Amino acid sequence: MWETTEEEIREMMAVWPEIVREIMEHVKNIPNIGKWLEKVLQYNVTGTTKLHGLIVIYAYKSITPNEQQTEDNIRLASILAWCMEMAISYLIIIDDILDQSLFRRGQPCWYRHDDIGLMAINDALLLESIVYFLIRKHFKGKECYDNLVETFQQDIVFKTLIGQFLDMSLTYKKSNLDQFTMNRYNSIAKWKEYGSLFVPTVLAMHFAGIKDSEMFKQSETILSELIVPLYQIQDDYLGCFGDFEVLGKDSTDIEEGKCTWLIVKALERVTPEQRKILEECYGVSDPEKVKRVKQLYIDLDLQNAFFKYEEEMYNIIKAQIQQISCENQQRFLMGLLGKLHGRQVCDF
Repeated sequence: MWETTEEEIREMMAVWPEIVREIMEHVKNIPNIGKWLEKVLQYNVTGTTKLHGLIVIYAYKSITPNEQQTEDNIRLASILAWCMEMAISYLIIIDDILDQSLFRRGQPCWYRHDDIGLMAINDALLLESIVYFLIRKHFKGKECYDNLVETFQQDIVFKTLIGQFLDMSLTYKKSNLDQFTMNRYNSIAKWKEYGSLFVPTVLAMHFAGIKDSEMFKQSETILSELIVPLYQIQDDYLGCFGDFEVLGKDSTDIEEGKCTWLIVKALERVTPEQRKILEECYGVSDPEKVKRVKQLYIDLDLQNAFFKYEEEMYNIIKAQIQQISCENQQRFLMGLLGKLHGRQVCDF
């Protein structure tokens, strides 16, 4: 089990003032932008659970020998962790606009804050540019530099946007329920959440100087093929049945007609009469129809189905991890799995 979160949070927070100073220095000759960027960073980046950044630090410390974990290297890993958080944050800003979400982390989504509106898109792109500024400033000239840049460009931006396209294009408003299959769902989940768990691990491995292609292959198989789908399924469940006071965000999956694990499992179980309810109510922004869909999920016992599936997946993933020969890699993946097992909150 991953038990050192508080230590890693302290390590992350210790470099944050330095990062802000560097950003402010970078834009000091541009009128008005400094204070605005501070506001963007404070609202969208520092208030996260920091799970994705913490994975960078945790992975780095798990897979490197103690002598490599110098004060400077931990500092650089922490800077890389903040880059990961900023990358996730700028994608979330855009995602909330696309989904027309209302709340994120218990407060209005950025585009709804102070009537910011579509200017939030520019703010998201500013966060993206800051990521590459920090990577260039702190890692340029290091052997890992090109791999870090490519990982952010290809594995976070491109692949996540592909997942967003699949998620937005396959909705009940644009398709029909027959297209909501488990294969389609798994494809969306893999692409949409590719950057959430696999990418911070890859960033840490590149910074650690890992060259063993088999280690990358094993990590990708377990993370992207098993842990990422489990992570997305948990988000789908929490979005429907989670407590807003705990989650701090609203879910519009039913209103938007998204292809979620819940709707796919419901379609596997419904009677013809129950299917008619879904055809009438799914993908409609009517609170009463949303309630009917949720009640149908309850009638189909999808809550217990989720808990059973989550436990089965946990055991399957655990068995896969135990087959890995590298002890450090095995310890990291087992710790991450333990962190996600039975989680009750979303991590954005």
